Amino acid sequence: MNLYLIRHGESEGNVSGLIQGCKDFPLSDLGEQQVELVADYFKDVQLDYLYSSDLTRAYHTAKAIGALQNRTVHKWEKVREVYLGPLQGLTRTEIYETFPVVNETSILTSGIPGTETVQELTERCQHVIDQMLLAHQGDHVGIVSHGGFISIFLMYLLTGEKWYTFHRPFQINNTGITHIEWSKRSNKPLIHYTNKTAHLESLVNQHSKKGLL
Repeated sequence: MNLYLIRHGESEGNVSGLIQGCKDFPLSDLGEQQVELVADYFKDVQLDYLYSSDLTRAYHTAKAIGALQNRTVHKWEKVREVYLGPLQGLTRTEIYETFPVVNETSILTSGIPGTETVQELTERCQHVIDQMLLAHQGDHVGIVSHGGFISIFLMYLLTGEKWYTFHRPFQINNTGITHIEWSKRSNKPLIHYTNKTAHLESLVNQHSKKGLL
């Protein structure tokens, strides 16, 4: 199985500097442009199945990819962003001031009551792997998800149930693509690349010329 993890395009929450979690935000104008480019990139990449978080910013990204692939997008809440309860909709500064414990842990794994627990995240990651390997051996599958969940999923693949005890080094940009392969001979994953954003090069150059970057 070849699995492509794709982060959604820039959202209005990203523009406002908010920690979104599962709070719903639409794509920004720039996000819409990013989505067009990532969809165009996948015109030449085989995708047999396409799944998406049910949050607007991810689903609209997936719909654009699916339209050019002629694929139905299957909403899947298991690949939603990490649920952050009382932290959702706040800026980083507001979170650090209101919940100082986060300075010593991580926004995604703070353990603050009302947020998704490490155990719940671990179970989610394993469920996604189990379902993919059960249903899609030999297939090419795309999943449109979120930066936090993708980075945790990668940590779980590499380190197992103790993933949260390690530094999480992955940077996942808007519409960044990660390609993971499971061969027919082994259930051990091969990571071809993470956070590929070459499809955005024309957009970056365009904004640079306008003095926007």
